[in-house]
Amino acid sequence: MQKGVPKSPVTLEEYGAMDMAQRRKVWLEISDISEAEFEAHMAEEKARETVVPKVGTMAPDFVADVLDRDRKKTGAQVQLSALRGKPVGIVFGSYT
Repeated sequence: MQKGVPKSPVTLEEYGAMDMAQRRKVWLEISDISEAEFEAHMAEEKARETVVPKVGTMAPDFVADVLDRDRKKTGAQVQLSALRGKPVGIVFGSYT
């Protein structure tokens, strides 16, 4: 275990078997935010779900920066709609 990282009160198997009320209790137990802040965050996440594209629907068009092998911006951009008809793999993540 890494120094300074607290031990989880449950195993992944236990967590996977929990219902949402049980998970909420664990989240609040290990979180450094208040219950009100937690509830506000969960409400915000739930609201975001209404605008997330559903699996199997057409992806919304967007423009993305092209990165080099060192994950630095190249100055080039690519627009998803310009790739229509071509296979496209998209990896979402933070490279900062």
